[in-house]
Amino acid sequence: MVYITHALVDVLLDLASDADPDRVTTGVSITSAGELEGADTVPPETPVFTDFFLPDPGNAVNAVFGVDLSTPARQAQGQFVSHPVRELEVTKRDDLAQVIFVAVPPWELGEDTFGAFNRSGERLPLEVIDARPPEQSLSEY
Repeated sequence: MVYITHALVDVLLDLASDADPDRVTTGVSITSAGELEGADTVPPETPVFTDFFLPDPGNAVNAVFGVDLSTPARQAQGQFVSHPVRELEVTKRDDLAQVIFVAVPPWELGEDTFGAFNRSGERLPLEVIDARPPEQSLSEY
């Protein structure tokens, strides 16, 4: 089972919609469920996708083969890609992450428009949860 927050899905779909007809590729990262507010039904050690890295559409070097080279690999445990004119599936350009989230138009959450896949292209069971990381201020960094 792959877990992702509803807020992250909304942001990713907005990125895809704004970029249409171009595709978007960006890294996504996890937080342990125990650190999230509202994830009481998920075991505390379970990884939940909660955050994304802003794509840099102006720098082609950062998007070689669909990989954001500006994001350290250890920080992005997954990848999001939009396919404005393709099927809901992983392509050869998308297979460089353990978990790949794929979205297709219309840019909304649905069984036929948003899914999680492994790098072999097999669809993974996905649960979208209404949880969020605890609020932090910039002074904490």
